[in-house]
Amino acid sequence: MPGGHRAVSVLYQALLTGLVLTLITRRGPDEAAEFVFRLFRRQHLEKFRPGLAKLGLDRLPHAVACAQYHYLSNQLGGVKTEYAYESDRKAWVRYPPPRWIWYGSAICGIPSRVNAAMLHGWHGHNGVTLGNPRLGFVCTGQTVDGHPGLEGYYLEHDRDLAPEERVRFARGETMPDVDPARAPRLDPAIWTPARLDTVLSRYAMEYVRTMLPVLVDLVGSRDTRRLLGHAARLIGMQYYDETARLLGVEGAGAAAFARYLAALARAQGEEVEVEVAAGRSTVRQKGWRLAHGLPPLDAAAFEAWCELWRGTLAAHDRRLGLEVTRGDGGIAFVIS
Repeated sequence: MPGGHRAVSVLYQALLTGLVLTLITRRGPDEAAEFVFRLFRRQHLEKFRPGLAKLGLDRLPHAVACAQYHYLSNQLGGVKTEYAYESDRKAWVRYPPPRWIWYGSAICGIPSRVNAAMLHGWHGHNGVTLGNPRLGFVCTGQTVDGHPGLEGYYLEHDRDLAPEERVRFARGETMPDVDPARAPRLDPAIWTPARLDTVLSRYAMEYVRTMLPVLVDLVGSRDTRRLLGHAARLIGMQYYDETARLLGVEGAGAAAFARYLAALARAQGEEVEVEVAAGRSTVRQKGWRLAHGLPPLDAAAFEAWCELWRGTLAAHDRRLGLEVTRGDGGIAFVIS
């Protein structure tokens, strides 16, 4: 599926960033920070422990395991990361620019506290999850504040930390120079090129899978439909050209857009059928992978997600319309 996983990654990465910017401008930085905190805390609770085992890090000293986890797991998703070991009780991780989550000019609209909410949501909770009350994260710089990357270190202190001490900011420290030869590596026999390609899309999909219920819990059904729907439509319009190129989809009309939609669905792991008739095309997918494993989602989350495809269709051909229905048999997208 040449370009398919990359296209999904680009689109969902932009959707996450676009939603945070929408919350900042429509609801204010405090609510945007609360959303980011809840998003990363929920991901932490679902992913951190299993991820340590999957990456073979669960027997390492805690500070080292945490830094290597962030280095490897984010690298798998296409995020630039660096790692440096100082001791069994102190290890660094750095996210150099460009930042994945605040890609491009979007970083100019992210307040410091919105970015810091990510650290409080995930990094500061690692010690709690590991049962190590002495483990904390020290942030030494944030890209949104003008520093050359988001960086910091995990440190196992000599005493138990209070909750407010689990994330600390120390602007006068900097990460040591990185020795690539000492960086952790994935086993290429396990992490094959095909698997790495798939992980690229799944990494971004997991953010969307998590943000749907988090947003509904935070702002309710009506504002989920309004805020996420607005962001999704804009992102769809802005990123259609780029994702269509990645997918190798060309041409005009309903049939061409059906090929585009089907290619994106397949890259997300969906089973898809396409029916083409004169002036009308239908794409049917048998499930909705983003909702797998979640409690029943509010209908507003699904409706807002559909605006992403209405946005891409508007960029493809503004004269066409999209009707979406969801039932026990899956989802049907009718383009006409």
